[in-house]
Amino acid sequence: MLFVLYCKDKPAATGVRAENRPAHVGFLESWGDAVSLAGPLLSDDGETMIGSLILLDVPDRASAERFIREDPYGHAELFESVTLHPFKQVLRQST
Repeated sequence: MLFVLYCKDKPAATGVRAENRPAHVGFLESWGDAVSLAGPLLSDDGETMIGSLILLDVPDRASAERFIREDPYGHAELFESVTLHPFKQVLRQST
């Protein structure tokens, strides 16, 4: 089942994000194919990271919630808000 995870950073949290980024990326990699897509949300300058968008393909909501609980960014209290929504893919672009 697909889930979209939308996370917004706390204001002025670029240092927290930078310090925890290697652990976060390693965590994403440890979930293998369950992480269908992941990347930072950017401010209007196109450079400053202000959050995260992750598309998870997991068996159920409990698995997605476990992902949230275990994410190093969460442990570092980077996020101001985290929302989790089931997602239905309708279109996929071929590469």
